[in-house]
Amino acid sequence: MLFDTHVHLNAEQFNEDLKETIERALDEGVTKMVVVGFDRPTITKAMELAERYDFIYACVGWHPVDAIDMTDDDLKWIEELASHPKVVAIGEMGLDYYWDKSPKEIQKEVFRKQIRLAKKVKLPIVIHNRDATSDIVEILKEENAAEVGGIMHCFSGSVEVARECVEMNFYISLGGPVTFKNAKKPKEVAAEIPLEKLLIETDCPYLTPHPYRGKRNEPAYVKLVAEQIAEIKGLSLEEVANATTENAKIVFGINR
Repeated sequence: MLFDTHVHLNAEQFNEDLKETIERALDEGVTKMVVVGFDRPTITKAMELAERYDFIYACVGWHPVDAIDMTDDDLKWIEELASHPKVVAIGEMGLDYYWDKSPKEIQKEVFRKQIRLAKKVKLPIVIHNRDATSDIVEILKEENAAEVGGIMHCFSGSVEVARECVEMNFYISLGGPVTFKNAKKPKEVAAEIPLEKLLIETDCPYLTPHPYRGKRNEPAYVKLVAEQIAEIKGLSLEEVANATTENAKIVFGINR
């Protein structure tokens, strides 16, 4: 019983074999997934998948790289979608200082707007962070994001930052990088953060875990992430799978 908390099955990389990809995930014991939409086309596809498959849920929001493109109408649309029974979170949102398409101040403004929206609709948030840790933590505190909590998606920071986020009512989600040989920080986080605050994800089609690194990622590979965490913590795969699935159900408010 595995729960992949962050997939992009709405990406064009799955256009040719989506059905087969989902079947492979089910064969590996992946019982639930959250498809993340982050702009108009990907949100639309995420909603379609959530409505088509009982075990797929949707997360809707606006990516920081494209923050400059988000309009008030887009934000209103996300708010309307938030009432859909299969929408379980707002995001992915946050800051991305690696790409320079959207100026930092616009990214921050769009980030704050989405946190406030999440608090209004009472849904958790999913955080994207690239090279912007201190600003993200500061904004989460200033906006009292702990009120709704959420997920630090594909966390790559230090144990200290992870603990700070846990104190703000956030779960730490680990993906493919925890399986990389030289990925020191994710392995330390897996070791030090309590299992009851960890989630697993693939972020497919990106960040493919070892030994498939360099190839397209897919939800079936979330099992490799769980296996690595189990090895680091000295637990069984079943213990990690069950705990992270229960954690995901709690944060997303899924009762079945």
